[in-house]
Amino acid sequence: MSELGGRVALVTGVSRRQGIGYAIASRLAGLGAELFVQHHVPHDAAQPWGADPIDEVLAEVGARGLGVDLALPDAPERLMTAAVEAYGRVDVLVCNHARSGGDGALGELDAAMLDTHYAVNTRSAILLAQAFAGQWTGAGGGRIVFLTSGQDLGPMPNEIAYAASKGALSSIVATLSHQLAERGITVNAVNPGPTDTGWAGPELTDFVNERMPLRRWGQPDDAARLISWLCTDDAAWITGQVINSEGGFRR
Repeated sequence: MSELGGRVALVTGVSRRQGIGYAIASRLAGLGAELFVQHHVPHDAAQPWGADPIDEVLAEVGARGLGVDLALPDAPERLMTAAVEAYGRVDVLVCNHARSGGDGALGELDAAMLDTHYAVNTRSAILLAQAFAGQWTGAGGGRIVFLTSGQDLGPMPNEIAYAASKGALSSIVATLSHQLAERGITVNAVNPGPTDTGWAGPELTDFVNERMPLRRWGQPDDAARLISWLCTDDAAWITGQVINSEGGFRR
């Protein structure tokens, strides 16, 4: 029996091969989990890095999926319902999705920037956790993992809306884990640090490389190894934690 054999994992933000979500889904599939993934191709298509053909992505990780914009208030519930309808239940929830772009520094912000980042990065993840708990009937082995961005370790210039929304997400982990612990559900968050998913330009790439002991950015699979392990029984005693996995990044 594989470590996650017979379990169902819902992973958000799986829409392109170079992303962390793709690496997480691949790792969980390798551990034997059945996969349901969320994707929002229009978001990636609007970014400089572009989108991959979603049918190919789903086939490569062996997943069923649903395209949905998690900025919509009812999207988390619809997503969880679709995953439960596909497999009967969900045992593992990994909230990898994030709103990128459309941010700024003080003097450049407006309410829409702040609200949109909060809706995607914070509100949808909390509502997904609520929907996960609502369908959970197990006695143990439930797993929720959020992704944060090191916003509590140092400044994120020109990304106030992003940093605020991710900071709120990391701050709620202890409270959610407290409520769900007696039901056998662990709740943790992982900060993968600077990760090469194709978004950074040459200047930022060089800046980060100079501050990494190994002189390289993190790769998506660096984060995926830790996240997938947190979903296994070996991590049953870990909950309420925000784990920084940054390769020794020196700010």
